[in-house]
Amino acid sequence: MRTIKQLMDLRNRVALIAGGAGHIGHVIAEGLAELGASIAVLDIDQTAVEASTAEIARNYNVETLELAVDLSDMAAVQSVPHKVIDKLGKLDIVIHSAAYGGDAKFPGWAVPFADQTTEAWDRALRVNLTSAFALAQAARQPLNDSGHGSIVLISSIYGLVGPDMSLYEGTPMTNPAGYGASKGGLLQLTRYLATVLAPQIRVNAISPGGVWRQQAELFHDRYRTRTPLGRMAIEEDLKGAVAYLSSDLSSYVTGHNLVVDGGWTAW
Repeated sequence: MRTIKQLMDLRNRVALIAGGAGHIGHVIAEGLAELGASIAVLDIDQTAVEASTAEIARNYNVETLELAVDLSDMAAVQSVPHKVIDKLGKLDIVIHSAAYGGDAKFPGWAVPFADQTTEAWDRALRVNLTSAFALAQAARQPLNDSGHGSIVLISSIYGLVGPDMSLYEGTPMTNPAGYGASKGGLLQLTRYLATVLAPQIRVNAISPGGVWRQQAELFHDRYRTRTPLGRMAIEEDLKGAVAYLSSDLSSYVTGHNLVVDGGWTAW
């Protein structure tokens, strides 16, 4: 029987993190690198990708791969697993952590509902949801061959519950309809893939609560009051959840949504 330490060991495994240069994605990549995985960082900004991979290689002494890819370009997304295999030899873990959130700045998105546009909706869902489908489809064979294939999709509490718009009153913040719709779609995609790709590949989701990023103090106070643990999340709160679902610690877990929200959805 393997020990806990052996079950969480990711040496000789390769992880691809879509959105890996972002706030959450970079911390996820660091956590998997700390457990020994080689890391492929996929994000749209070449400079950010280079900085993320350089930091991971320096701090954790693992192999890395830079992938500057626009997740709205499905042909480019579908080519990614082959690039990972060409450089790192295999692919064992796929994390999809890329999304347009409520702070994204493009027309028709983070505006009042009456002003939200179908063009903005389509743009966001293509990155938030469609790219996850395309990446999972393209990665199916190498993950199947891995013997440890794991996909983790990063959803949100707003894939589970509707937004309390009173949180945003008196602040410049808002919550676009397409955000929750895309995150709810990821949860259903998780269930679909968990059954279709079984038994060779496990597919799970993580639904974080709001993450502290210097939001307006009025919003912050309201959010903390509404949360049983009395605070917003920080990126580090997701490291254990991702380590669990990516490694053999969760070898009999698939189709699951691990909610990391400080109790937000408990009441």
